Formats: sequence, structure tokens, C-alpha cells
Amino acid sequence: MDAATTLDGWPAGLPAPATLEPLGGGWVGHTRLATLSDGRRVVVKDCPYPAAVEADGLAALRRAGVPTPEVLAVADTRLVLEYLDGPPDWAGLGTAVARMHRCTGPRYGWHLDNRGGRFVQPNGWLDDWPTFFAEHRVRTHLSDPAIPAAIVTRLQRACDGPIQESLPSRPVPSLTHGDLWLGNTVAGRWVIDPEVSFADRELDLSCMLGSSTHPFPPEFWEAYEHDWPIPDDFDDRRRVLGLHHRLLQVRHFGDRSVPALLADLDALGW
Repeated sequence: MDAATTLDGWPAGLPAPATLEPLGGGWVGHTRLATLSDGRRVVVKDCPYPAAVEADGLAALRRAGVPTPEVLAVADTRLVLEYLDGPPDWAGLGTAVARMHRCTGPRYGWHLDNRGGRFVQPNGWLDDWPTFFAEHRVRTHLSDPAIPAAIVTRLQRACDGPIQESLPSRPVPSLTHGDLWLGNTVAGRWVIDPEVSFADRELDLSCMLGSSTHPFPPEFWEAYEHDWPIPDDFDDRRRVLGLHHRLLQVRHFGDRSVPALLADLDALGW
């Protein structure tokens, strides 16, 4: 493959790619593995949104001590990242994520709107966590025609009261990854694809514990809980907080994701 002609708009100041090949993974961005003319191997990610938004999130995670790939270049909708590989360190990653959650902000939100996959993730600052979650992580999805009308009605009612009654008003505004599941880790020791905001850390926990088919290993959780134990009553809020990701899945993947969302709404009695 002629890498020079395949990658139009290559970032200035970075050696040109000599080779280019597909790289697995990625639901939203298109990733490829390149070898630069200076011999370095890098990941080239083309995004359906300004790449600077994702670079901002990666920088926030790095400042918090989370191991992430270094951003080598940002050009319009393209990120060039260092290529990472090596033995897993699940315990180290669990500790790093717990300490990321200990990095706190003044309120709930972020200094810019970023992305939840293909879609804008609103992050306007608010002082009340249930309001932030209801407006910016649930109601924001409901204008998408991919969400069935009957579900929209049920969730509009939930945003008008039941969500506020289910969540604490002022938990610690932790730095959260926003989409932290096994698929957004690399080699068991690095984290990628952030959707950051200051939020209740339980928003991340609901995502991290949400997959029975791709769970984080026990050594990750042992290290996380050694640094910051999960509250005993977290399960009371887990389905509520999981609504954000259930809705994103419906918006991205359509009808096949509706049954899981319906099951959670039925279990909540909403």
C-alpha cells in the first residue's frame, strides 16, 4: 500500500509513514498502524469529530497519572498516537483509575463539550449531580429518532423526578473517563478513547461493571478497591447510571440494543 497517497493531510513536522496497515478495534474512529520513515510505529486514528477533543481528554488522563498513549500529532480529524504493547499490569491500572477518580473538580461538567462516540456530549457546568445526569447524560439522547417513542416517554418521566430521587445530590465530582470498559484498554495497562468530565465516579463504575462478557479481571478490582472501596449500596444506583450507556448503544447500534435498555427500565419500575 502506498502510505504517502493514502494519508492525505499528514501532520506537518511528523515523519511521513512508510507503511500502513489496518488495526483492529474501534467502533467509531478508524485506526491504522503505521511505520514512520524514522522507524517508529504509531497508531493513526481518523475521527468523525475534531481530534483535538479526544487529545484534550487524553491529556487530562495523563495529568491524573493514568497511563495513556502519547499524542504525537493532531491534525483536523486525525490523531497520531504512540504504539503501545507489553505485558499486562491490571493491578497498576486499577490503582491508576482509582487515583484518577480522586482528582476532583469544582462542579460537574467539563470545560468543553466532547464526544460520546459519534455524538456530542454536553458538559455544561452544574452544581447538582442528579440534574447534570438527567439533563446531560439522559435527556440529551431523547431527541434521537433511534430511541423508540415509548422509551422516550418513560425516560422523560424519569428525568422529571425519579432520577433525582435515586441519586445523591453532591457526590465528589471526580475526573471520569466516561466510557471505561475493557475495549478501551490496551494490553491490560493503558487507557484510550476518553469521554471525560467531572462526575460521580459511579458513572464510570456502572460502565466498568456493565459487561459480563468482557469484565475487568479480579486483580484490577482488588487494586481499585484497596485504594478507594466501592460503596456497599452502589448496586442501588447501578442501573440508573447505566442508562447513559444503554442509550448510547441504541443510538450507535440500533434495535439490537433496545432489549437491554427496556430490561433496565422494567427493573427500575420506570
